[in-house]
Amino acid sequence: MDGAAPAHLTQVTDGATAEEAFVAEVRAFLAGALTPDLREAGRQTLGVHADIAACRIWHRRLYERGWIAPAWPRQWGGTGWTAQQRFLFDRECARNDAPILFATGLRSLGPLLIEMGTPEQQGRYIHRILSGQDIWCQGFSEPGAGSDLAAISTRAVREGDDYVVNGAKIWTTGAHFSDQMFAIVRTADGERRQQGLTFLLIDMRSPGLTVAPIPGLAGEHEFNQVFFDGVRVPAANRVGAENDGWSVAKRLMQLARSNNTPPAMVRRVLLRAALAAAGQGADLDPALRRRLAGLMIELEAFENLELAALSAGRPRLGDQLGPSMLKMIGSELHQRVAELALEIAGPTAIASLAALGLAGEAVDAGARSMAKHLAVRAATIYSGSSETQRNVIAQALIGRS
Repeated sequence: MDGAAPAHLTQVTDGATAEEAFVAEVRAFLAGALTPDLREAGRQTLGVHADIAACRIWHRRLYERGWIAPAWPRQWGGTGWTAQQRFLFDRECARNDAPILFATGLRSLGPLLIEMGTPEQQGRYIHRILSGQDIWCQGFSEPGAGSDLAAISTRAVREGDDYVVNGAKIWTTGAHFSDQMFAIVRTADGERRQQGLTFLLIDMRSPGLTVAPIPGLAGEHEFNQVFFDGVRVPAANRVGAENDGWSVAKRLMQLARSNNTPPAMVRRVLLRAALAAAGQGADLDPALRRRLAGLMIELEAFENLELAALSAGRPRLGDQLGPSMLKMIGSELHQRVAELALEIAGPTAIASLAALGLAGEAVDAGARSMAKHLAVRAATIYSGSSETQRNVIAQALIGRS
């Protein structure tokens, strides 16, 4: 498990000097830009992003290099890379323990604003997303509306040039350090619950907005509850038409699901599991060794699927099948790899993160295996549960039959 390219990439890159030169360029950049502390932050990541201070530094270095938004169109600050170059870049970042960015703005809101934002919104927010000046969180889930976004009850009432928002959001990743939030709120009651929703961009420093932490299973602070008490949001911060937020949100989720749990993220965890297995040598349970080999094969298949999706370009409006498949397969594979790493760690996995540095390298690795296993339990829930994805996939397949 040394991070070697899948067979189909080897066939393409052998003799392809342009791609060999690209990989060499990426490796040279990473060798210079990734300091030991940044690599350590990447290695120690438990949730969906690395330590936020490391994220900010790494975001700035990628932005200065012009590589912060590989999936964006070139005219909006993208790299102009091919699908295979983007794939290879992600793989090299994983192999070199680059910090995993908190990239909600880059991954979903930025592309959404490019497609559906007003010129004023694009002018105000796009550069700040690229540069890292604004970090965005997502305000969708509520205490009574998780994967069922149609049950949104946070209410926004139009008063002149503003909306006045009251209600609460929950499980809001990164709200405690975010500058902005994109959220769905209810502005009317329709015959169908999906009607009457509106998509707003909300400044997290707004009066009346408060954030309360929700500790994760591993003790990390990643999730939050956000309360709105008369928060005023300019109507100019509405994306799409009033009461048509469902359509806007569906497009955003489509964009997010298509790159929610990329193979490079799974490869990081599988590499750690492989190293731990190698350290046990002949003492490793043969059943665990077989599972490790099987997961390596599954990851190779997932990489092929992602490369095919990247080559097809950004998912078209209304195409839910591909994004939902990538999200479901990636998140479930991520969980199985984390579970295997936990089992390979064996008894040392009972250690708490509080014991780090107190009892040796094996206990440190075991404690982090347990923490990672707990942290990744949410992977099949956020951005729509696996059950939701299966429903979407089934509906798409039935519609094509």
